[in-house]
Parts: sequence; C-alpha cells; structure tokens
Amino acid sequence: MRTIKIFAERSDSSMAVRTCSLIVDTRLPDSALFSRAIGVCKTLLRRWADVDDSKILVTKITGGITNMLLKAEVEGENDDQLQPLTVRVFGPNTDAVIDRGRELQAIAFLSSAGFGAKLLGVFGNGMIQSYLVGRTLEPHDIAKPEFAKLIAVEVRRLHELEIPGSKEPQLWNDIYKFIEKGSTVVFEDSEKQKTYETISFENIREEVEEIKAISDSFKAPVVFAHNDLLSGNFMYNEEKGQLYIIDYEYGSHNYRGYDIANYLNEHAGFDCDYSLYPDKEKQFYFYRHYLHPEQPEMSIRNQDSFKEYERSSTVTFKSWRRQ
Repeated sequence: MRTIKIFAERSDSSMAVRTCSLIVDTRLPDSALFSRAIGVCKTLLRRWADVDDSKILVTKITGGITNMLLKAEVEGENDDQLQPLTVRVFGPNTDAVIDRGRELQAIAFLSSAGFGAKLLGVFGNGMIQSYLVGRTLEPHDIAKPEFAKLIAVEVRRLHELEIPGSKEPQLWNDIYKFIEKGSTVVFEDSEKQKTYETISFENIREEVEEIKAISDSFKAPVVFAHNDLLSGNFMYNEEKGQLYIIDYEYGSHNYRGYDIANYLNEHAGFDCDYSLYPDKEKQFYFYRHYLHPEQPEMSIRNQDSFKEYERSSTVTFKSWRRQ
C-alpha cells in the first residue's frame, strides 16, 4: 500500500490519497469484475476492509464514454464512512489521448474545492470517488434558462480556481499529440487505408498553426478549463437544486473561451443539429450569469461593448487571413 501526496503551491494545502497497483479488468464476466472492484475498495478504504464481501453490492452505471463506471455500496448501511462509492475504471488505451497524471493531480484539488466527486483512492487503472446523487443532463436540458444559469455560475467558479501546472494553453500540445498519433495509423481494411492515405497531416498541422497564431493575437485569458462540457458532464441533484460538473479527464489550463464555445456548440447534441445553436439572446443570457453571477443585470449595459469587441475580432480575423 502506498500513499501519494499532491502538493499545492503552499505546503499546508497538501492532499494525500491511498494508492495500490491492483487492476480491474473490464473484460471479466460481471461476477469476477464486481469481485475485483470489491477488492479494490477494501484495499484502499480502511472502513471497507472489515465488511463482508456478501454485504457489498456492485452495479454498473450507465453514462461513461471513455471509462467503465461501477457503483459499490454496503447494503443496509448508514455509516458516513460507508457511503456508496463510484469505482471508475479507465477505458483501454485511453491514456493515448488522456494525460492521467495531469488528471489525477487536478482532481485532487478540484475535489477539495467541491467540484465533482471527491477523490478517495487510486488503483492501477482507475480511481475510487464518492458517489454523486443526481441525473446527467441531456442536450435539450442545457438550453433551458434554469440550467444555463446554473452552468454559467459553476463554469465561472471553476475558472476562478488556481490549479498547479503549466499556465500555457494545453490545447495546442494536445492537438499536436493527436496529429502525431493519427499520422501513424494503419488499417487492415484496404479501403479504409486508401481513404486514410488521402489525408495530409502536414496540411492539418499548417492549418492548426494558423489558428494558433490568430488565437495568440487575442491574448485571451487562460484558466483551468474542463475542455469537455457536453451535456452528460453536467449532473443535477433535483432535491438539492445543485448542479455538478463531472469528469475532468480532459481538464487543463486553456483559453477561457474554449469552455464557453464548447458549451454553446454542445446544444447541437450528438446529431450535430446546429439549428439548435443558441441565438444571441440566449448567448448573452449565459454571458450575463457567467460575468456577474450575483447581479447578472449588471452585464446588460456592457452588451453593446461586447458586440463591438465581437465586430473588431471578426475584422482582425479577416485582416489576418488576407495577409
């Protein structure tokens, strides 16, 4: 058993979680899979160690895209130390696109600040977190004013956090990493390989560099961003009226506008129906609650200034393209 510490900038803000090297193989039959999940809980959490396996119920949770999610609970138990848990097993090969070290460091700080589920332990290919009660939102939910307001406030709160790590936008590093990995793919299917070979990764890189140059010219604020604000990463507890942002595996320092643009684009849903993209009135409703959570009406007088900035940004973009 090991205990790892992740230090903040001040030594009095250190956080420690227990870790072990156990692996939960998602290919196992459910009975063996659940047994392995129980073993991880009992290894990492002291209060669970003495609980009889027969009293621990494990079920699969729907909703995970890159991970398998399991719920573990002790039947008939009300002890605060034996509350239901989420056992999150990383998907196979997802570390090729997700920096797990960066994720674990960020989650330790995020959970201590009340974002998402609390980090309780780390095992060989996953983590144990507290179980959040609520429902994940659907694409049509995030367009509703009552949710748009809550999302704006919570995203603003996230962006105000100080998270250790490089303060440079990690977007470009991640994109270049994807390009590098994508350029070495080989398909067994000859037709797919033929289509794949028509892609010019050099042209893609050049286009990315152009976009980066435009972005740099705006000198946009850099914050710790979620980077994956699809509807399913918002969870709402009806009883408490509380909204949570969950799943920070893509989180990193990035442009503030990236998260906002991500949220707006996700209104189109998985079918990419951009007729659902928020109009200017709905966008400003979100901006007002993001900029002034306590007094959103204060942003009304700044709306004309924002429109002028938007116009000037468009002019800058067009001028740059003509060069």
